[in-house]
Amino acid sequence: MTTAQPLDVQPTPLALLLLGREADPKSERGVECPGDLPSPSDPDLVARARAAKDKLGDKVFILGHHYQRDEVIEFADVTGDSFKLARDAAAKPEAEYIVFCGVHFMAESADILTSDDQKVVLPDLAAGCSMADMATAEQVAECWDVLTEAGIADVTVPVSYMNSSADIKAFTGKHGGTICTSSNAKKALDWAFEQGEKVLFLPDQHLGRNTAVRDMGMSLDDCVVYNPHKPNGGLTAEQLRGAKMILWRGHCSVHGRFNLDSVNDVRARIPGVNVLVHPECKHEVVAAADYVGSTEYIIKTLEAAPAGSKWAIGTELNLVKRLANRFAAEDKEVVFLDRTVCFCSTMNRIDLPHLVWTLESLAEGTLVNRIQVDKETESFAKLALERMLALP
Repeated sequence: MTTAQPLDVQPTPLALLLLGREADPKSERGVECPGDLPSPSDPDLVARARAAKDKLGDKVFILGHHYQRDEVIEFADVTGDSFKLARDAAAKPEAEYIVFCGVHFMAESADILTSDDQKVVLPDLAAGCSMADMATAEQVAECWDVLTEAGIADVTVPVSYMNSSADIKAFTGKHGGTICTSSNAKKALDWAFEQGEKVLFLPDQHLGRNTAVRDMGMSLDDCVVYNPHKPNGGLTAEQLRGAKMILWRGHCSVHGRFNLDSVNDVRARIPGVNVLVHPECKHEVVAAADYVGSTEYIIKTLEAAPAGSKWAIGTELNLVKRLANRFAAEDKEVVFLDRTVCFCSTMNRIDLPHLVWTLESLAEGTLVNRIQVDKETESFAKLALERMLALP
C-alpha cells in the first residue's frame, strides 16, 4: 500500500482574500481599518459621536445612504441614494471632510465629483458592494475584445449603473458611454440607442433587462447575458450580433433574493396589499409587482399613499423598517416583501463604533480611510457622469 503524498497546492490570491488572510485595495471588498475601534457596547458612543462632530463643526459633512442603520442615520447631515449624496457633497465645498456612510463605490463617486481640497472618508474600508465586484476592469476589457472580434464594438455603447467601481465608470467614459441611476435608466438607454445599435449594460443585469423590456418595449429575446467567467461570455458571435441589450452577469445580493413566491405569499397573507419593488429585482418579481422604482421613488410613493393602505416593499430591510415606523402614525401598513430578513451586509459594516472612530480621528487631526481616485480614472469617469447629467 502506497502512502499518499501531500499535495503541493498554493492558495490563489482570491482564495486568500475570501479567507480573510489577504486584502485587495482595488476591490469593493476593501481592506481592514487600522487602529482600535470603540467597543460596540460602550454606552458613551452616542455622546462621543456628538462631541467629535461638534468639534469638527463645518469641517465635516456626513452623508447617510438610505440603507444605513438608524444609529448612523442619526448623525447624517443629509440622506439619500448614492448619486444624490455625491452631488450633495459637491455642493458643500466648505467641508474639508466628506464622511460617506455608504459603500466603496459611492465614496469613489463623491471623490470624483468633489474638489481636490476635499477629502472623502469611508468609515470602514471593508464596506464594499458585491454587485460592483462582479465587474472588474480586466473582465470588461476582455468583454470589449470579444465584442470587437464579433464586429460589433463600434456599434455598441456602454451604459454603466451608478453601482459600479470608478474603473468601470472610466471604461464607460473612455468608450463613449454614460452612467445611469435606477431613476434615469430609460433616459440613458434612449440616449445610448441614438448613439449606436446595441448597449453593453454593466453591472446589474436585472436593471438593464427590466428597463429594456418593461419601460422600452423590447422583448426578452432582445437581451443576452454576458458571463465573464465563461469563454466569450458564454455567447456565440451570432448571439451577440442578434442582441440589442448585452447584459453583464451581475446582480444585487439583496434585491436578488426576492422571487415570485415572495410576491404570491405576501398577496395571500395581506389582502389588498400593494407590492412596490426596486428595479434591481428579478424580472419575474418586477412583472408581478404593482409599482416599480428607485429608492427615492419608493419613499415618495409611500408619502403620497392614502391612509389605511398596505404595502409590501422589495428593497433593503433597514429602509423598509424605517419607512414602516415613519408611516405607522399615518395608518399605512408597510412590510418587508420576503419572510426572510435580509440586510445589505456590507452596508451594515458602517456602524456607530466605526463612525465614532472616524470622527474622533478627524477631530484629532488624523486623516483615516481616505478614498482617492487617481486622476486618469477620475477624468474618464467624470466624463461618463457628465454625459448622464446632460441627459434631457
